[in-house]
Amino acid sequence: MASDPNPPIAEPVQPAGAEPASALAAPTQDERTMAMLCHLGGALLGFLVPLIIWLIKKDQSKFVDDQGKEALNFHITLLIGHVIGGVLICFTFGLINFAVWVLGIVFGIIGAMAANRGERYRYPFAIRMIT
Repeated sequence: MASDPNPPIAEPVQPAGAEPASALAAPTQDERTMAMLCHLGGALLGFLVPLIIWLIKKDQSKFVDDQGKEALNFHITLLIGHVIGGVLICFTFGLINFAVWVLGIVFGIIGAMAANRGERYRYPFAIRMIT
């Protein structure tokens, strides 16, 4: 049996759940600004800013929809951390709330900078409630 000297070239396999590269258009400056405000507003004022921006812009931009959900999920996760820290404040002297606050500021700024560059940022930990 002779093997074919020119075997067929396999098409690249798209990972499950990922959008095709052609579907990911570069975000406009307005989209990047709104996504940046989702991350930065969440870091400064909590989950309400990403929630409002996401609700207003989710149907107009896939980039803002993606980054708004990511920021919203992260800041809801931080809210849960603050509630747990509040319950345990007598035992931890507020250290949990302080740590959660610092994490929110640091990762919110990192997310805002990435969104401003047009990158799809993922927080290192977040409960993905809104998909």
